[in-house]
Amino acid sequence: MTDSLAPAHIRAIAPYQAGKPIEELAREYGLDPAGIIKLASNENPLGCSDRVRAALREAVGVLHGRYPDPSGFDLKADLAARHQVPADWITLGNGSNDLLELASLALLDEGTSAVYAQHAFVVYRLSTQARGARHLMVPARDYGHDLDAMLAAIEPDTRLVFIANPNNPTGTHVPGPHVRAFLAAVRERHGEHVTVLLDEAYDEYLDPDERTDSAQWVREFPNLIVTRTFSKAYGLAGLRVGYALAQPGLTDLLNRVRQPFNVNALAQLAARVALEDTDFLARTYALNRAGRAQLQDGFAALGLEFVPSHTNFVLVRVGDAARVNGGLLRRGVIVRPVAGDGLPGHLRVSIGLPQENARLLDALKAVLQA
Repeated sequence: MTDSLAPAHIRAIAPYQAGKPIEELAREYGLDPAGIIKLASNENPLGCSDRVRAALREAVGVLHGRYPDPSGFDLKADLAARHQVPADWITLGNGSNDLLELASLALLDEGTSAVYAQHAFVVYRLSTQARGARHLMVPARDYGHDLDAMLAAIEPDTRLVFIANPNNPTGTHVPGPHVRAFLAAVRERHGEHVTVLLDEAYDEYLDPDERTDSAQWVREFPNLIVTRTFSKAYGLAGLRVGYALAQPGLTDLLNRVRQPFNVNALAQLAARVALEDTDFLARTYALNRAGRAQLQDGFAALGLEFVPSHTNFVLVRVGDAARVNGGLLRRGVIVRPVAGDGLPGHLRVSIGLPQENARLLDALKAVLQA
Protein backbone atom coordinates (compact mmCIF):
# COMPACT_ATOMS: atom_id res chain seq x y z
CA MET A 1 0.00 0.00 0.00
CA THR A 2 2.91 2.36 0.67
CA ASP A 3 3.77 2.33 -3.04
CA SER A 4 0.84 4.67 -3.62
CA LEU A 5 1.61 7.00 -0.72
CA ALA A 6 4.99 8.49 -1.63
CA PRO A 7 7.31 8.98 -4.62
CA ALA A 8 9.80 6.24 -5.40
CA HIS A 9 12.78 8.34 -4.28
CA ILE A 10 11.24 8.71 -0.81
CA ARG A 11 10.40 5.03 -0.50
CA ALA A 12 13.99 4.18 -1.44
CA ILE A 13 15.48 6.10 1.50
CA ALA A 14 17.04 4.00 4.24
CA PRO A 15 16.34 5.90 7.49
CA TYR A 16 19.34 7.42 9.27
CA GLN A 17 20.67 5.13 11.99
CA ALA A 18 21.91 7.08 15.00
CA GLY A 19 24.44 5.74 17.50
CA LYS A 20 22.99 3.09 19.81
CA PRO A 21 21.73 4.67 23.07
CA ILE A 22 23.17 3.41 26.35
CA GLU A 23 19.69 2.49 27.62
CA GLU A 24 19.01 0.36 24.54
CA LEU A 25 22.24 -1.62 24.94
CA ALA A 26 21.49 -2.13 28.64
CA ARG A 27 18.08 -3.63 27.77
CA GLU A 28 19.44 -5.85 25.01
CA TYR A 29 22.28 -7.41 26.99
CA GLY A 30 21.06 -7.03 30.58
CA LEU A 31 23.90 -4.66 31.42
CA ASP A 32 24.08 -1.96 34.08
CA PRO A 33 23.74 1.39 32.26
CA ALA A 34 26.25 2.92 34.65
CA GLY A 35 28.90 0.50 33.39
CA ILE A 36 28.40 1.24 29.69
CA ILE A 37 30.54 3.72 27.79
CA LYS A 38 29.39 5.29 24.55
CA LEU A 39 32.05 6.26 22.03
CA ALA A 40 29.77 6.30 19.01
CA SER A 41 28.28 9.73 18.36
CA ASN A 42 31.23 12.13 18.55
CA GLU A 43 29.86 13.84 21.64
CA ASN A 44 31.97 15.94 23.99
CA PRO A 45 32.88 13.63 26.92
CA LEU A 46 32.93 16.68 29.21
CA GLY A 47 29.33 17.51 28.37
CA CYS A 48 28.73 21.25 28.34
CA SER A 49 30.51 23.88 30.42
CA ASP A 50 29.59 24.69 34.02
CA ARG A 51 28.64 28.19 32.91
CA VAL A 52 26.12 26.76 30.46
CA ARG A 53 24.69 24.44 33.13
CA ALA A 54 24.25 27.35 35.54
CA ALA A 55 22.54 29.49 32.89
CA LEU A 56 20.18 26.67 31.99
CA ARG A 57 19.25 25.99 35.63
CA GLU A 58 18.39 29.65 36.08
CA ALA A 59 16.44 29.85 32.83
CA VAL A 60 14.32 26.76 33.53
CA GLY A 61 12.84 28.55 36.51
CA VAL A 62 11.44 31.36 34.39
CA LEU A 63 10.36 29.47 31.27
CA HIS A 64 6.79 30.17 30.27
CA GLY A 65 4.38 29.40 27.47
CA ARG A 66 5.70 31.81 24.88
CA TYR A 67 7.53 30.75 21.73
CA PRO A 68 11.27 31.41 21.41
CA ASP A 69 12.51 34.35 19.39
CA PRO A 70 11.98 33.07 15.82
CA SER A 71 14.81 35.20 14.48
CA GLY A 72 17.29 34.32 17.24
CA PHE A 73 18.26 38.00 17.35
CA ASP A 74 20.63 37.88 20.34
CA LEU A 75 22.43 34.71 19.28
CA LYS A 76 22.80 35.97 15.73
CA ALA A 77 24.21 39.24 17.07
CA ASP A 78 26.82 37.33 19.08
CA LEU A 79 27.71 35.15 16.08
CA ALA A 80 27.91 38.20 13.82
CA ALA A 81 30.37 39.81 16.21
CA ARG A 82 32.39 36.60 16.42
CA HIS A 83 32.71 36.21 12.66
CA GLN A 84 32.64 39.91 11.75
CA VAL A 85 29.73 39.55 9.32
CA PRO A 86 26.30 41.21 9.25
CA ALA A 87 23.63 39.45 11.31
CA ASP A 88 21.52 38.90 8.20
CA TRP A 89 24.27 36.63 6.86
CA ILE A 90 23.44 34.09 9.60
CA THR A 91 20.79 31.37 9.62
CA LEU A 92 20.12 29.37 12.78
CA GLY A 93 19.34 25.68 12.69
CA ASN A 94 18.24 22.80 14.90
CA GLY A 95 21.83 21.57 14.79
CA SER A 96 23.86 21.93 11.62
CA ASN A 97 22.07 18.84 10.29
CA ASP A 98 18.95 21.01 10.00
CA LEU A 99 20.89 23.48 7.88
CA LEU A 100 22.07 20.76 5.50
CA GLU A 101 18.43 19.81 4.99
CA LEU A 102 17.43 23.46 4.49
CA ALA A 103 20.10 23.91 1.82
CA SER A 104 18.98 20.84 -0.08
CA LEU A 105 15.33 21.85 0.27
CA ALA A 106 16.04 25.34 -1.03
CA LEU A 107 18.36 24.40 -3.90
CA LEU A 108 17.53 20.87 -5.10
CA ASP A 109 14.59 19.23 -6.82
CA GLU A 110 13.96 16.67 -9.51
CA GLY A 111 16.02 17.53 -12.55
CA THR A 112 19.00 18.78 -10.53
CA SER A 113 22.03 17.07 -9.02
CA ALA A 114 24.31 17.31 -6.00
CA VAL A 115 28.00 16.41 -5.76
CA TYR A 116 29.50 14.87 -2.64
CA ALA A 117 32.38 12.58 -1.77
CA GLN A 118 32.40 8.88 -1.08
CA HIS A 119 32.69 8.21 2.66
CA ALA A 120 31.30 11.67 3.47
CA PHE A 121 28.50 12.45 5.93
CA VAL A 122 25.50 10.28 5.09
CA VAL A 123 23.05 13.19 5.35
CA TYR A 124 24.37 14.58 2.06
CA ARG A 125 23.11 11.46 0.33
CA LEU A 126 19.86 11.33 2.29
CA SER A 127 18.94 14.98 1.76
CA THR A 128 19.73 14.74 -1.96
CA GLN A 129 17.57 11.65 -2.29
CA ALA A 130 14.72 13.26 -0.35
CA ARG A 131 14.49 16.01 -2.99
CA GLY A 132 14.46 13.57 -5.89
CA ALA A 133 17.77 14.98 -7.15
CA ARG A 134 20.56 12.99 -8.80
CA HIS A 135 23.54 11.75 -6.79
CA LEU A 136 27.01 12.49 -8.14
CA MET A 137 29.17 10.68 -5.60
CA VAL A 138 32.89 11.12 -6.26
CA PRO A 139 35.32 8.36 -5.19
CA ALA A 140 37.38 9.25 -2.15
CA ARG A 141 41.12 9.77 -2.25
CA ASP A 142 42.93 8.46 0.83
CA TYR A 143 39.58 8.33 2.64
CA GLY A 144 39.01 12.03 2.01
CA HIS A 145 37.77 14.52 -0.57
CA ASP A 146 39.30 14.55 -4.03
CA LEU A 147 38.50 18.17 -4.87
CA ASP A 148 39.86 17.99 -8.41
CA ALA A 149 37.59 15.04 -9.17
CA MET A 150 34.65 16.76 -7.47
CA LEU A 151 35.18 19.84 -9.63
CA ALA A 152 35.22 17.66 -12.75
CA ALA A 153 32.04 15.89 -11.60
CA ILE A 154 29.92 19.05 -11.63
CA GLU A 155 27.36 18.87 -14.44
CA PRO A 156 25.05 21.50 -15.99
CA ASP A 157 22.21 20.50 -13.67
CA THR A 158 24.36 20.53 -10.51
CA ARG A 159 23.12 23.02 -7.93
CA LEU A 160 24.85 21.96 -4.72
CA VAL A 161 28.26 20.60 -3.72
CA PHE A 162 28.77 19.26 -0.20
CA ILE A 163 32.21 19.34 1.41
CA ALA A 164 32.80 18.17 4.99
CA ASN A 165 36.02 19.61 6.35
CA PRO A 166 37.09 17.88 8.54
CA ASN A 167 35.20 14.89 7.18
CA ASN A 168 32.89 12.56 9.06
CA PRO A 169 33.27 9.54 9.36
CA THR A 170 36.89 9.38 8.17
CA GLY A 171 38.45 12.30 10.09
CA THR A 172 40.38 13.65 7.10
CA HIS A 173 41.06 17.33 6.46
CA VAL A 174 41.68 19.34 3.29
CA PRO A 175 44.11 22.26 3.83
CA GLY A 176 42.53 25.69 3.55
CA PRO A 177 44.39 26.83 0.43
CA HIS A 178 43.08 23.80 -1.47
CA VAL A 179 39.51 24.55 -0.40
CA ARG A 180 39.80 28.17 -1.44
CA ALA A 181 41.24 27.16 -4.82
CA PHE A 182 38.26 24.84 -5.29
CA LEU A 183 35.81 27.65 -4.47
CA ALA A 184 37.53 29.93 -6.95
CA ALA A 185 37.46 27.27 -9.66
CA VAL A 186 33.75 26.58 -9.13
CA ARG A 187 32.96 30.28 -9.43
CA GLU A 188 35.16 30.68 -12.52
CA ARG A 189 33.59 27.74 -14.35
CA HIS A 190 30.00 27.90 -13.11
CA GLY A 191 29.41 31.37 -11.73
CA GLU A 192 26.83 31.42 -8.96
CA HIS A 193 24.70 28.62 -10.42
CA VAL A 194 26.45 26.07 -8.18
CA THR A 195 26.40 26.53 -4.41
CA VAL A 196 29.13 25.01 -2.29
CA LEU A 197 28.18 24.00 1.25
CA LEU A 198 31.23 23.74 3.51
CA ASP A 199 30.31 21.69 6.58
CA GLU A 200 32.68 22.61 9.42
CA ALA A 201 31.07 20.70 12.29
CA TYR A 202 34.47 19.62 13.63
CA ASP A 203 36.44 22.81 12.98
CA GLU A 204 37.13 23.49 16.67
CA TYR A 205 39.13 20.26 16.91
CA LEU A 206 41.64 21.32 14.27
CA ASP A 207 45.09 22.37 15.38
CA PRO A 208 45.47 26.18 15.28
CA ASP A 209 47.73 26.11 12.22
CA GLU A 210 45.09 24.10 10.31
CA ARG A 211 42.22 26.51 10.89
CA THR A 212 41.10 29.07 8.36
CA ASP A 213 38.79 32.07 8.47
CA SER A 214 35.95 30.62 6.45
CA ALA A 215 33.90 33.75 7.10
CA GLN A 216 36.38 35.53 4.84
CA TRP A 217 35.56 33.03 2.11
CA VAL A 218 31.86 33.80 2.59
CA ARG A 219 32.64 37.47 2.00
CA GLU A 220 34.50 36.56 -1.18
CA PHE A 221 32.15 33.92 -2.63
CA PRO A 222 28.41 34.65 -2.89
CA ASN A 223 27.77 30.98 -3.74
CA LEU A 224 29.19 29.63 -0.45
CA ILE A 225 27.36 28.39 2.67
CA VAL A 226 29.44 27.52 5.75
CA THR A 227 27.75 25.49 8.50
CA ARG A 228 28.87 25.10 12.10
CA THR A 229 27.40 23.34 15.14
CA PHE A 230 27.36 23.64 18.91
CA SER A 231 26.81 19.88 19.24
CA LYS A 232 30.44 18.79 19.19
CA ALA A 233 33.15 20.87 20.88
CA TYR A 234 30.65 23.07 22.75
CA GLY A 235 28.88 20.03 24.20
CA LEU A 236 25.31 21.02 23.32
CA ALA A 237 24.31 17.93 21.32
CA GLY A 238 21.16 17.43 23.38
CA LEU A 239 19.93 20.96 22.74
CA ARG A 240 20.42 20.96 18.94
CA VAL A 241 21.70 24.31 17.73
CA GLY A 242 23.86 25.22 14.75
CA TYR A 243 24.25 28.05 12.28
CA ALA A 244 25.12 28.88 8.70
CA LEU A 245 27.09 31.78 7.26
CA ALA A 246 26.21 32.97 3.76
CA GLN A 247 25.60 36.15 1.84
CA PRO A 248 22.01 37.54 1.86
CA GLY A 249 20.90 35.86 -1.37
CA LEU A 250 21.46 32.37 0.02
CA THR A 251 20.43 33.31 3.55
CA ASP A 252 17.09 34.52 2.21
CA LEU A 253 16.51 31.17 0.50
CA LEU A 254 17.36 29.23 3.65
CA ASN A 255 14.94 31.32 5.69
CA ARG A 256 12.16 30.76 3.17
CA VAL A 257 12.19 27.03 3.97
CA ARG A 258 13.23 27.22 7.64
CA GLN A 259 10.65 26.40 10.28
CA PRO A 260 9.84 29.60 12.23
CA PHE A 261 10.77 28.29 15.71
CA ASN A 262 13.45 25.76 14.80
CA VAL A 263 15.84 26.67 17.67
CA ASN A 264 14.30 26.58 21.13
CA ALA A 265 14.85 29.20 23.82
CA LEU A 266 17.18 27.09 25.98
CA ALA A 267 19.33 26.19 22.99
CA GLN A 268 19.67 29.84 22.00
CA LEU A 269 20.67 30.79 25.55
CA ALA A 270 23.10 27.89 25.91
CA ALA A 271 24.81 28.73 22.63
CA ARG A 272 25.31 32.36 23.66
CA VAL A 273 26.91 31.34 26.97
CA ALA A 274 29.00 28.63 25.31
CA LEU A 275 30.44 31.15 22.86
CA GLU A 276 31.75 33.20 25.77
CA ASP A 277 33.34 30.29 27.64
CA THR A 278 36.65 30.13 25.82
CA ASP A 279 38.32 28.35 28.75
CA PHE A 280 35.97 25.39 28.34
CA LEU A 281 36.66 25.25 24.61
CA ALA A 282 40.40 25.25 25.25
CA ARG A 283 39.98 22.46 27.81
CA THR A 284 37.95 20.45 25.30
CA TYR A 285 40.61 20.89 22.62
CA ALA A 286 43.42 19.81 24.95
CA LEU A 287 41.52 16.76 26.22
CA ASN A 288 40.67 15.72 22.67
CA ARG A 289 44.22 16.14 21.40
CA ALA A 290 45.57 13.94 24.19
CA GLY A 291 42.78 11.39 23.74
CA ARG A 292 43.36 11.22 20.00
CA ALA A 293 47.02 10.38 20.58
CA GLN A 294 46.00 7.80 23.19
CA LEU A 295 43.67 6.01 20.79
CA GLN A 296 45.94 6.21 17.75
CA ASP A 297 48.93 4.96 19.74
CA GLY A 298 46.76 2.17 21.14
CA PHE A 299 45.53 1.14 17.69
CA ALA A 300 49.09 1.11 16.40
CA ALA A 301 50.17 -1.09 19.32
CA LEU A 302 47.41 -3.53 18.37
CA GLY A 303 48.68 -3.59 14.79
CA LEU A 304 45.55 -1.90 13.44
CA GLU A 305 45.46 0.49 10.51
CA PHE A 306 43.72 3.81 11.22
CA VAL A 307 43.13 7.07 9.40
CA PRO A 308 45.08 9.90 11.10
CA SER A 309 42.35 12.07 12.58
CA HIS A 310 41.73 15.81 12.64
CA THR A 311 38.54 15.45 14.67
CA ASN A 312 37.18 13.98 17.91
CA PHE A 313 36.99 10.43 16.55
CA VAL A 314 39.27 7.93 14.83
CA LEU A 315 38.39 5.59 11.98
CA VAL A 316 40.09 2.22 12.54
CA ARG A 317 40.19 -0.90 10.36
CA VAL A 318 39.38 -3.99 12.43
CA GLY A 319 38.67 -6.60 9.75
CA ASP A 320 35.36 -8.29 10.57
CA ALA A 321 33.80 -5.09 11.92
CA ALA A 322 30.40 -6.68 12.59
CA ARG A 323 31.96 -9.35 14.81
CA VAL A 324 34.24 -6.90 16.59
CA ASN A 325 31.39 -4.47 17.16
CA GLY A 326 29.26 -7.24 18.62
CA GLY A 327 32.06 -8.24 20.98
CA LEU A 328 32.48 -4.65 22.15
CA LEU A 329 28.75 -4.30 22.76
CA ARG A 330 28.73 -7.41 24.95
CA ARG A 331 31.50 -5.76 26.99
CA GLY A 332 29.47 -2.58 27.40
CA VAL A 333 31.35 -0.45 24.84
CA ILE A 334 29.43 1.32 22.09
CA VAL A 335 31.26 2.45 18.95
CA ARG A 336 29.99 3.23 15.48
CA PRO A 337 29.85 0.70 12.63
CA VAL A 338 30.28 2.46 9.28
CA ALA A 339 29.41 -0.24 6.76
CA GLY A 340 26.63 2.03 5.50
CA ASP A 341 29.30 4.58 4.61
CA GLY A 342 31.07 2.07 2.38
CA LEU A 343 33.55 1.06 5.09
CA PRO A 344 32.50 -2.46 6.16
CA GLY A 345 35.87 -3.32 7.69
CA HIS A 346 36.10 -0.21 9.87
CA LEU A 347 34.69 1.19 13.10
CA ARG A 348 34.49 4.87 14.04
CA VAL A 349 35.53 5.45 17.63
CA SER A 350 34.72 8.73 19.36
CA ILE A 351 37.38 10.10 21.69
CA GLY A 352 36.32 9.90 25.31
CA LEU A 353 37.81 10.56 28.72
CA PRO A 354 41.23 8.93 29.30
CA GLN A 355 39.73 6.06 31.28
CA GLU A 356 37.08 5.47 28.60
CA ASN A 357 39.72 5.36 25.88
CA ALA A 358 41.74 2.88 27.93
CA ARG A 359 38.71 0.66 28.47
CA LEU A 360 37.92 0.69 24.75
CA LEU A 361 41.47 -0.37 23.92
CA ASP A 362 41.39 -3.18 26.50
CA ALA A 363 38.02 -4.41 25.23
CA LEU A 364 39.15 -4.20 21.62
CA LYS A 365 42.28 -6.23 22.39
CA ALA A 366 40.17 -8.90 24.08
CA VAL A 367 37.73 -9.11 21.19
CA LEU A 368 40.48 -9.31 18.58
CA GLN A 369 42.17 -12.11 20.48
CA ALA A 370 38.96 -14.06 21.11
